[in-house]
Amino acid sequence: MRDMLVVGAGYVGLSAAVAVKQAAPHLDVAVVEAAPAGVWQKDMRASAIIAAATRMLEVFGIWDEIEPDAQPITKMIVTDSKTSDPVRPVFLTFDGEVEDGRPFAHMIPNVVLVRALRGVCERLGIEIHHGFSATGLSIADTHATVTASDGSMQEARLVVACDGVRSHLRDLAGIKTVSWDYGQSGIVTTVEHERPHHGCAEEHFLPSGPFAILPLKGNRSSLVWTEPTPEANRLVTSDDLIFEEELERRFGHKLGALRVAGDKRAFPLGLTLARAFVAPRVALAGDAAHGIHPISGQGLNLGFKDVAALAETVVEADRLGLDIGSINILERYQAWRRFDTFRMGVTTDVLNRLFSNDIGPLRIARDFGLGIVDRLPGLKSFFIGQAAGTTAKDNPRLLAGQTI
Repeated sequence: MRDMLVVGAGYVGLSAAVAVKQAAPHLDVAVVEAAPAGVWQKDMRASAIIAAATRMLEVFGIWDEIEPDAQPITKMIVTDSKTSDPVRPVFLTFDGEVEDGRPFAHMIPNVVLVRALRGVCERLGIEIHHGFSATGLSIADTHATVTASDGSMQEARLVVACDGVRSHLRDLAGIKTVSWDYGQSGIVTTVEHERPHHGCAEEHFLPSGPFAILPLKGNRSSLVWTEPTPEANRLVTSDDLIFEEELERRFGHKLGALRVAGDKRAFPLGLTLARAFVAPRVALAGDAAHGIHPISGQGLNLGFKDVAALAETVVEADRLGLDIGSINILERYQAWRRFDTFRMGVTTDVLNRLFSNDIGPLRIARDFGLGIVDRLPGLKSFFIGQAAGTTAKDNPRLLAGQTI
């Protein structure tokens, strides 16, 4: 019987396994996932990783490996306009550093992040099993048993569900969710452009939804482009010429000619919050616990906060000789993370509803609010610190760059 079994081998699942195993090498930790080996290498997307999360990657000993491929976000600008507006005034600008030499976020290719995490798993002796599709879960007094579709079983004192927003393990554990669909989809792709971006990220609030331009290494940027779902599906199935014409209307010409340089995919957007983060012998982390709108770029980083809090809770319980899978221990993790997650879910929901429209009086009010924030340096510093995750008073040790 294992001590901890992580279901899901994305960056959140792998980080959960590394965080616990690194701090408590004697614990038997393993990861299982439904996908075949090697599928992760086909993920051409990139993710915004905040400063606090890079501190955790430093503790893992893999930031030096990741950093050459990581693009610092040195500046962020926010506009609010229509697609047809000839001029898009900048209402809010953020400088990118939260402290000397540390930008508030980096853009990191997903394949680079996962490769580094898999490497440290191998060095720590964490087994990763592919093709394990969980179909059953049974709970005993001392352990949980996860059954796969092929009849194989894995037993562990604690099972951590990191299997995504449609988590099957969450359902097997009997944990309900609150959720709704925004009727929007996020188009994700990579574009190449003639001129350099100088590390500047842009968030354009358009009536159809936010349009984010996020810098990558070289003259490339990652897009997160929100549209009503039927329009998003039309765009991703159109040829590159039509797609690029629509893209230029939103992106503009400031970086020169554009070319799509990656697959175009659309992901339906909604809000999903688990009613509980734990059940007997089971803990949820990442999207299995919360799926939020990408308007704030905080979805993955919420998952890293889950990882750091869960690992600290589990390791400290183990050091005291306590049962790491007992509900009393797991409820400490839930108490730590649930309010922050609920707050972020509500914040992204309100922001999306506030900005994804073209109601005149509402637009005037929100632009006035953005302008006020832009003129108050102290308030801007507060917001950038919150976005970077460096000013939270309840940060787990890993997010402060400290070992557990």
